[in-house]
Amino acid sequence: MRLQPQHIAAIKRLAAEQFGAGVQVRLFGSRVDDTARSGDVDLLVEVAEPIDQPGLAGARFSVRASRALGGRKVDVVLAAPNLRMAPIHEVARREGVLL
Repeated sequence: MRLQPQHIAAIKRLAAEQFGAGVQVRLFGSRVDDTARSGDVDLLVEVAEPIDQPGLAGARFSVRASRALGGRKVDVVLAAPNLRMAPIHEVARREGVLL
């Protein structure tokens, strides 16, 4: 996994601040591959409660995480009871690493 421990801690802290203590965050995509180079940070944020304004919530978290990672691009996929699941959710759960 190509994230530094302080970046993992920052992502987890920001997710808990925004979505609550029960939030789970998975890293997926190229950052899971230790042999890959560069690439953005793909995160699956799983929440047990419905999310109001999911587009805004995802964008807000993405910006905050990007700042914590020194400006690196962060893509966020949200999973919550009120959101429709897509194939990307399956891929992220299957191949992702829980932070």
